[in-house]
Amino acid sequence: MDRVSFVDVSPASDIGLEGSRVQNVNSRPQAGDVEGVWNPGPVQSVAPDMRAIVHRLPGDSSMLELTERDIPEPGSGELRVRVVVSGVNPTDWKSRRGTGTAAAAAGESVPNQDGAGIVDAVGEGIAGFAWGDRVWLAISAWQRPASGTAQEFTITLADRAFPLPDEVTFDVGASLGVPAVTAHRALTVSEDGPARLHPGALAGKTVLVAGGAGAVGHAAIQLARWAGATVITTVSSADKGALAEAAGAHHVVNYRETDAAERIRAIAPGGVDLVVEVAAGANAELDQAVTHERSTIASYGNDGGAPVTIDFGRAIMHNLRYQFVLIYTMGARAWAAAGEDVTAAARDGALVIGDGAGLPVHRYPLEQTAAAHDAVEAGTVGKVLIDVASR
Repeated sequence: MDRVSFVDVSPASDIGLEGSRVQNVNSRPQAGDVEGVWNPGPVQSVAPDMRAIVHRLPGDSSMLELTERDIPEPGSGELRVRVVVSGVNPTDWKSRRGTGTAAAAAGESVPNQDGAGIVDAVGEGIAGFAWGDRVWLAISAWQRPASGTAQEFTITLADRAFPLPDEVTFDVGASLGVPAVTAHRALTVSEDGPARLHPGALAGKTVLVAGGAGAVGHAAIQLARWAGATVITTVSSADKGALAEAAGAHHVVNYRETDAAERIRAIAPGGVDLVVEVAAGANAELDQAVTHERSTIASYGNDGGAPVTIDFGRAIMHNLRYQFVLIYTMGARAWAAAGEDVTAAARDGALVIGDGAGLPVHRYPLEQTAAAHDAVEAGTVGKVLIDVASR
């Protein structure tokens, strides 16, 4: 895998961003330059164009093209965000191929739903955001093909942007979005569980996270731990088990080396309260075997594509709740709750990435967005990030 190394050139206010065709003339103090993390800061003047990745037809990553576009102006209810880091998720390559929930529309599209950056301009009718604010973005390009984050400036709806605390890096901010919001939703849909997450919200609960080495699984482990749950996770290898343990799971079950149901029942004799499920079909029997009355199985994926077969008699006798989780069509109230709670968890240091936190980071420059997409499509373990602002 290609890797990119950068040299820290702070303070950012002293540099011209030649590669991004942006000149930083900001003189305000810079927030967020923590732990040696480079922070480009907001800008007051920009060149008339910017670098962007686009695709005009569905297909493989060869459809992605580096080009220059005019820098757009925000309309009512919109923000212009100077993107620092863009996050890549499976939904992004599926969209590029024309499949999946977020399939790109015909015409020119900018890929990638998630990212982090700095508010550069504020449209009419917006309260709560100002020039220079640090933000993280989630599903910015949903039904807005020009609003992807693989470009130096993006126009996003204000309700798809959330405050990025000063102590949280842009890398973490770009890693939130789809994974963390999906995990939050899955953890807050139980009949006997909380609608919001905060320290203690899941105290006394046992949560089973399927696929703890994945991005959503990683976020679910960390959010559940932050909220006070006992966390069990399933993995397919020892290496993935080490990542899930580093993420914070109390118990790791390698389902290829042991009877997963038997092991989970030994850990939680009364059954688990909630399952965060990535393989609804493959794990349908397991999920029913390890739950109890009024447990919830929150499914956000069906890895492997196996048919989802439910033992109706057992499910109804246990009054199980099956909740399917798709954040693209989630209601406004759930979105607001997720944004606030995920931001709070990040501020508390509960949502972290990197080798030591169970989610290795793989970096690419903007011009290698195609390689970044290929890495995610190939199943690279960890978080793939694209450095959009030049360093």
